Amino acid sequence: MKLAGVVVLYNPTKSVLKNIDSYVKKVEKLYVIDNSSDDNSEMFKDYKKISYISFGKNEGIAKALNEGANNATKDGYDYLLTMDQDSNFTNDNLDKLISFTERMIKKYGNKLGLVSPWHSTKENKIKPNKEYEEVLEEMTSGNIISLDAWKKINGFKEWFFIDNVDIEYCMNLNKNNYKVITYYESILLHDLGNITKKKFLWKTFYCTNHNYLRQYYMIRNLYYLNELYGDIYPEKIKSMKRGAFGRFKNIIVWEHDKFRKIRSMYRGYKDFKKKKVGIYQYKN
Repeated sequence: MKLAGVVVLYNPTKSVLKNIDSYVKKVEKLYVIDNSSDDNSEMFKDYKKISYISFGKNEGIAKALNEGANNATKDGYDYLLTMDQDSNFTNDNLDKLISFTERMIKKYGNKLGLVSPWHSTKENKIKPNKEYEEVLEEMTSGNIISLDAWKKINGFKEWFFIDNVDIEYCMNLNKNNYKVITYYESILLHDLGNITKKKFLWKTFYCTNHNYLRQYYMIRNLYYLNELYGDIYPEKIKSMKRGAFGRFKNIIVWEHDKFRKIRSMYRGYKDFKKKKVGIYQYKN
């Protein structure tokens, strides 16, 4: 398995270097794709394996991932580790993931689409007591993806820009009969942002506290997912709609900047109806 890596940056601080150090030695080459307006190449001058590519503006996570995958394909790699800037592997967790992926390649051959580690987040979900399972979707960070499968399904949908890019990609793999597998013996530490835990009576609520821009993309792209896959994976789409309603309630009760967040959710739905895609077009 010839393995390269890609990490997508947006206004990074030097703390990102600690995360990169947790996996850069395990890949043959790392493509650093920067969505920042500033050039951050100086930050990576001491890394011989890194190929730094700056877009000079925010082009979205999907385009950045496709850029990494395109470059890896041209350079002769057949698998790609996809990373967010806020994720890292500890101990031998990446070694475990690589070894497991090689096992799955022997088992499934070119029908293996993606292998993901278990994501440890602030929500503290309980890890299943099993080695691995085939799943419908996973988060982007920490995945080892087949570049052959990536090419066959036409990559990540750049017009999603951000949010649900990973879910769409996994659904597309499943739709095309590729295996999407979560390996629970490998753990990725993943900081999903400003998640806070709230309690009311006997119930516990997790507030994501995503800003108004993220609320826009999550709603708009949820309805595009419904349009693309609602007939194939109806239960998952229904679950995501329930989750969106839960976020709406949490914004009303717990979160700050309520007006802009709710307005952005409405704008996301309205823009889906107008078939608008790409970057957020409003001034605030």
